[in-house]
Amino acid sequence: MARSFRGSSEQTMDGKGRVSVPAAFRRVIEACDPDWSEGQRPNLVIIYGGAAQKQLQCYTMEAIDEIDRRIRRMKVGSDERNKLTHLFTGLAVPLQVFEDGRIVLPIMLRKKLDLDDQAYFIAAGDYFEIWKPETFAAASSGYDEWIAAQGPGFDPMSLLPDLED
Repeated sequence: MARSFRGSSEQTMDGKGRVSVPAAFRRVIEACDPDWSEGQRPNLVIIYGGAAQKQLQCYTMEAIDEIDRRIRRMKVGSDERNKLTHLFTGLAVPLQVFEDGRIVLPIMLRKKLDLDDQAYFIAAGDYFEIWKPETFAAASSGYDEWIAAQGPGFDPMSLLPDLED
């Protein structure tokens, strides 16, 4: 993974499902698409998952290629490999970012999330997520309580493992 996504943004979506990808996210998508060059449309893959998944996971080509390589290393015919193959290939939609920075979310994806005129983009490291703003707000409502429950002076960095050299 060459670069990570950072930040969040609520974006307006029109009736045809066109929504602007935050500019900083577009730079990561471009940098992580080996086939992209100036004047070309960068590619990404959206994983929409099963019925319980309430967000779209958007991967760069570099990140999805790494996932594909890792799946191919799994035991052929195993239930886990089959499930991950279905998730990351069958329940996925390849898209391109247009010159104006927008993507077109297919109606199937908009209906899955019950998206109307707003979409919430949030970084998740090597991918980003798209949520209905109200759904994200409800799903993330426990963050402040969790931080408070850690006690005074809690440093989230203390949870990170050391890097291996």
